[in-house]
Amino acid sequence: MNIIKPLRKALISVYYKEGLDTIINTLHNKGVEFYSTGGTYDYITSLGIECNKVEDLTGYPSILGGRVKTLHPKVFGGILGRPDLEQDKADMLAYNIDTFDLVVVNLYPFEQTVSSGAGFADVIEKIDIGGISLIRAAAKNYNHVLCISSADQYDKLLEIANRPDCNTDKNERLGFAAQAFIRSSSYDSAISKYLISKNAETGYALSPSLAGNTQSPLTLHTQPLRSLFDGTPVSLRYGENPHQNGTFIGNIEEVFAQLHGKELSYNNLLDLEAGISLINDFEETTFAILKHNNACGIASRDNVTDAWNAALEADPVSAYGGVLVTNASIDEHAAVEINKIFFEIILAPHYEKKALEILQTKKNRIILQAKSFDFQDQQFRSILNGVLVQDKDLKTEKMDDLNVITLKEPDAGQMEDLIFANKVVKHSKSNAIVLAINRQLLGSGIGQTSRVDALRQAIEKANSFGLNLKNAVMASDAFFPFADSVEIAHKAGITSVIQPGGSVRDNETIEYCNKNNISMAFTGIRHFKH
Repeated sequence: MNIIKPLRKALISVYYKEGLDTIINTLHNKGVEFYSTGGTYDYITSLGIECNKVEDLTGYPSILGGRVKTLHPKVFGGILGRPDLEQDKADMLAYNIDTFDLVVVNLYPFEQTVSSGAGFADVIEKIDIGGISLIRAAAKNYNHVLCISSADQYDKLLEIANRPDCNTDKNERLGFAAQAFIRSSSYDSAISKYLISKNAETGYALSPSLAGNTQSPLTLHTQPLRSLFDGTPVSLRYGENPHQNGTFIGNIEEVFAQLHGKELSYNNLLDLEAGISLINDFEETTFAILKHNNACGIASRDNVTDAWNAALEADPVSAYGGVLVTNASIDEHAAVEINKIFFEIILAPHYEKKALEILQTKKNRIILQAKSFDFQDQQFRSILNGVLVQDKDLKTEKMDDLNVITLKEPDAGQMEDLIFANKVVKHSKSNAIVLAINRQLLGSGIGQTSRVDALRQAIEKANSFGLNLKNAVMASDAFFPFADSVEIAHKAGITSVIQPGGSVRDNETIEYCNKNNISMAFTGIRHFKH
């Protein structure tokens, strides 16, 4: 049963108050009644809005130096009560408990206190008890209560407050509840991590299993996974699609700084992950344009403007609304060229002042400045009822890794192009084929169920934009099971090939290349990406 609930009575107890005034005023104008404690009570009343003290509700003042404020049946009964159950209704009537339908809480800044270098006693006092209990109670009773567990959710709460009756449905409240437990888990993880570190300093031998310090392969794999959950959960606009909730857990500010634009989305982060992984494989000045986690344009040149223009040439249609990533500083000249098209995001290590002014002319355009950051060597993917863990594909072939197995050897220019194309195909969804020349992507076939289909897609893409494939090179993320792909590529103009090798029919492919004056190199390394 999808229970639609208006907001009528709110318990608000927050540490971060910035942006809360608009929400309070909006809810007040809709007739919502407020209950609060301490600093939050003072804040609400300073806005000229009536607010009830929790201590008047419970009959107990804040005691033990503020450690106990809200831990009382009148509070938790009002949050956990289920007015659709007869027993709960009877209990609430007997003990004069009224229901809350909105709980807004954010926790004491434990992580920030630890990072500040504060002493042990001060850190301990920043372990939130009442707040975390309120969050868990409200999230548990999501059928009847909306739980706002982070200041990052204030914008969404304001959107709810602006609805005619401040209504939420059960599915929406469930999404907030899930995010509340993510926050709770992250908070507890930070506390346990800190206390374990302090325990280690005392020399007292904590059980290895409790300390998370066993040396089993499982623990070695899951320790990086745990560290991902040490960051603060950030609510995203939505997940992969508007009907899906989305949350990022981590410390994204360690990877880049946002200089301008709207908040990042779930899909934005996926594209940025793909773009950063790709661009990090290049030392020379390179510009990449991504769409749906794949490069639709990429080129390496002596300067950033030429790299941008060459990347755009590969597919100016897909570049519309794309994600732009480069390893070079953006100067004014490059910014003028880039500003000619619509795109969602640009990420670069540096922007000249004038360039930044030009790019900031679009209000919602997201401008990011990359930071130097060492990513983890493992990656994780939720699957079925568990998590897959694997080492990242960090192998990037260089010229010394290439084994030329044909009579004809690639010339110096072709060797550069083979290395370039192999880097691009490594970061393309399998099955993948990349066609390139002069360190410029000409066409790619990605995510196809056969290698021949991927090749045909790449050829068609290059032809559709009038890009000449004569003397271009071809890269494949896996071996060619038959010689047909090399034959099709040769007829399109390809004269040099790079692939892992390893097929039982490699000799057929090599024989075709030798007969048709095509050079081919094996790497011995497959780069599937799914």
